[in-house]
Amino acid sequence: MNGDRKGFEEDVKMEKLVFMWGYLPGALPQRLPLLSPVVVRLPPSSSVGTSWKDVCGGGCGFAMAISDSGKLITWGSTDDLGQSFVTSGKHGEKPEPFPLPTETPIVKAAACWAHCVAITESGEVYTWGWKECVPSGKVFGSPSIGLSIEKDVFEKQSLLTEQVSPRSQGSRTSGGTLFGSDSRGGDKTTKRRRVSPAKHSAESSSSGDETLSALPCLVTFNPGVRITTVAAGGRHTLALSDIGQVWGWGYGGEGQLGLGSRIRMVSFPHPVPCIDSSFTRDHSMKLSRGSRGSDGQGFRVPGNYIKGIACGGRHSAVITDAGALLTFGWGSYGQCGQGSIDDELSPTCVSALLGIRIEGVAAGLWHTVCISADGDVYAFGGNQFGQLGTGADQAETFPRLVDAPSLENVNAKFVSCGARHSAVVTDDKIFCWGWNKYGQLGLGDVIDRNIPTQVPIDGFIPRKVACGWWHTLLLAESPT
Repeated sequence: MNGDRKGFEEDVKMEKLVFMWGYLPGALPQRLPLLSPVVVRLPPSSSVGTSWKDVCGGGCGFAMAISDSGKLITWGSTDDLGQSFVTSGKHGEKPEPFPLPTETPIVKAAACWAHCVAITESGEVYTWGWKECVPSGKVFGSPSIGLSIEKDVFEKQSLLTEQVSPRSQGSRTSGGTLFGSDSRGGDKTTKRRRVSPAKHSAESSSSGDETLSALPCLVTFNPGVRITTVAAGGRHTLALSDIGQVWGWGYGGEGQLGLGSRIRMVSFPHPVPCIDSSFTRDHSMKLSRGSRGSDGQGFRVPGNYIKGIACGGRHSAVITDAGALLTFGWGSYGQCGQGSIDDELSPTCVSALLGIRIEGVAAGLWHTVCISADGDVYAFGGNQFGQLGTGADQAETFPRLVDAPSLENVNAKFVSCGARHSAVVTDDKIFCWGWNKYGQLGLGDVIDRNIPTQVPIDGFIPRKVACGWWHTLLLAESPT
């Protein structure tokens, strides 16, 4: 769910640290949230390396990062839904290398609710977790585990897990707010049906783990395809090749695979036609206010290849080499930025941003945030918790410039979205906003913010941020 503006230059002379905050049950005493940034230590192993290289967020209660030796490190697993034990390698408080079936260094990784995907230095792609998110390919491990699935059970599990929050622990935070007071962890804004507690318990059992989860799988692409970037959505995955071709697989019922239809399941990587078949509608409107004019004649989207990808809960976004932003998938909250709440079944240019070179994009459960070459931040979609950073709580179906005073005279360089919160790294600061029930903004309390607010990281230089569903990871450098 992440996007950067001008890449991420590493300075080998500076020590790299990872900070975490928010809700990571397996890593926290009494399963309480971390309200402020805490340093994550590498496991003491010579094979792991001596420093951090990247942060990858993580979905339901687990986190992922990459060490300088190319090891994928995971921690903080939870049994809330019986799935994250599998995706995070059954690791708990201490970060540990995930047991992938390869010694080739990992260079990129991504995760959403309960599936993960990683790329090796040689361009191979491994994925694991929810079985419907794992395409046909070579599976590693015991053949008796993770090879069957009951469709009706999976549908119920999927509907539940898209909306739930951590279960009640009956504890209070330092801010005096009851932590997890909703025993089912639901939000009043949910639009999906819930599974009864009895069914929830049955579907979260260890036997459910085995039927709903898959072991690491080596994803099969066409000969010669080399993947350089991956993005994980709620139930779908996008991968970007070194020639700028997008591939997708998983669930596509809202158009999030960009194939022009509501295909429910793509069980192997399929090319997503972004450039040749992508057109835009000419909306004559004022960008920051979202006023819409009439549709004009469609025309070809600027660009020759895709250079950036992002996945949200049920929608996707890509950026062309010319800086055009295309979106597709679920649009019920305006998260496709097309001025409506319609689903977009094919990649469609966000015409309101034409003329603004977009360099990075990230997507949350119901919202999208992007940054321009000039360092400006634009947001659209659901805004129930202030995750757009506009100072209000109404949804935006057109991109809205985030013009908060805190972002004046700063240049956004990297953006990431959690389920309902957002984060941006500038030249020397990190800002978070949105949902903060579990401290995922790192501001020392559990109060939601509807404008970007600086997270104090004294003595360190933020470099990259990666938001999970209920937590945030930061890669930072020490100038010493």
